[in-house]
Amino acid sequence: MLPSKNKMLYMYQNKIYPLFLIASMLVVLQLSACDRPDSEDENEGDLIEASIGELQSKLDAGQITSVDLVDFYLARIETYDKNGPALNSIAYINPNARVQAEILDLERMENGPRGPLHGIPLLVKDNYETRGMPTTAGSKSLAGFAPENDAELVARLRAAGAIILGKTNMHEFAYGIETWGSAFGKTRNPYNPERNPGGSSGGTGAAVAANFAVAGLGSDTCGSIRIPASHNSLVGLRGTQGSSSRRGIIPLSSTQDIGGPLARSITDLALILDITVGHDPEDTQTIPVSSQLQGSFMDALDPDALSGKRIGIVSELRYRGPEDRKVASVFDTAIEQMEGLGVETVIVNLPVLQEEIHQVFGGFYVLQHDFGSDMNSYLSSRPEAPVRSLREIIETGLVIPQVQERLQVSLDLQDDPEEIYLEEFSKRERLKAAINEVMERYELDALAYPTIRQIAAGVSEEQSDDSCHLSANSGFPAITVPAGFSDEGMPIGLELMGRPWHDMHLVGMAFAFEQATRHRRQPLLNH
Repeated sequence: MLPSKNKMLYMYQNKIYPLFLIASMLVVLQLSACDRPDSEDENEGDLIEASIGELQSKLDAGQITSVDLVDFYLARIETYDKNGPALNSIAYINPNARVQAEILDLERMENGPRGPLHGIPLLVKDNYETRGMPTTAGSKSLAGFAPENDAELVARLRAAGAIILGKTNMHEFAYGIETWGSAFGKTRNPYNPERNPGGSSGGTGAAVAANFAVAGLGSDTCGSIRIPASHNSLVGLRGTQGSSSRRGIIPLSSTQDIGGPLARSITDLALILDITVGHDPEDTQTIPVSSQLQGSFMDALDPDALSGKRIGIVSELRYRGPEDRKVASVFDTAIEQMEGLGVETVIVNLPVLQEEIHQVFGGFYVLQHDFGSDMNSYLSSRPEAPVRSLREIIETGLVIPQVQERLQVSLDLQDDPEEIYLEEFSKRERLKAAINEVMERYELDALAYPTIRQIAAGVSEEQSDDSCHLSANSGFPAITVPAGFSDEGMPIGLELMGRPWHDMHLVGMAFAFEQATRHRRQPLLNH
């Protein structure tokens, strides 16, 4: 007689019995597979670009199992990530993913699904602590670091029944907007492997776009969710600062870091946000979220959400020179499409805002200073880590040169008087006030601008001209949604930024635009 589902889960999670024994007790699932269609080609066609809801329908109908999904995505990773275009988006595969899928399949058979993520394989950026896998932030200097506990957002996904299929590559220590590092090398863009996928969550972006999973987690300090979303024809939200827990995410800047999903559709994004967003008693930054964000992101999905809205076009972030022309042209067309959906647009010229941007962002002072103190604090609380401080990371000599230089700056800033940091930090309040004043004066529901003003740069080039700062330094929410493609076939994203805690309003507006335009198209990986 098989043990109960709960007992099996307990045995697996607590390693009372080895994995092979747990798997053998689940042989009934292998036998039940005989009752399902065995056409792999037919299955693959149905699973490419499938949404979470579509996958759940197939799982509930017995057309597929979660084991099938794991096998499907692992096969695609082998074919396109390790071979073919060799996107190099995956850092680690969860060695227990298939067994976890079997357990969740059995649980579905006995009690039904826990919810919409039950048995759905997802990917996680390599700066999230993830039980059973290494967590290295893309750096050889953290090789072998394997925390025993999950980051809060990962724990929430697992509790909802998700399968963590693996970890994704990232820009080393998240300190850049491309995706390369000493641990795993460079990730390539699935729409053109000679270009970069954006960063720092480019591994998640490339993998989700390439259908290596239905969705995945990234983190955003200054564009690291939104830029990969733009470069990979995905959607991504940087929530209001404090809307999601930072616990268990290797820090870049505690005052700017926030985690969240990247997905192929707003519906999938909203579904995951309903699970990941919320108060964490161990992260004081999330204290306001319970009172400020009430209701469901899924309930915000209204195809008419743009009708009657007023949106300000931020001219300073739309176009600054001839190199921005390709993106600006696609952006302008997208704005015309919004106007066709009932949006009233206003060109917003913000010399004061532009001045604040230049003051705050000239040296990224706060972010750079935060990294030094935050990394030291993080490592001191992780005795199992192979290094104990930022200085030790630098002394390993293992970090890629671009990031090594940035780490040294962060270390040097630790000697600055506290007054300098406080003065730089206070500029954020002036930035917030300037944004609020403009939105009040023009009675705006959102600001709009290109997520990044140039298409994805070459895979070995540094990316430039992003617009990440406005949201990242104000803490206001911003969402990226596909706006179209350049003449070269590279994805371009449009960003909407709203007032604090208007995250659900932004998701609703992005949904309306997505449903009306359907700009996303999957990459062709066989060329």
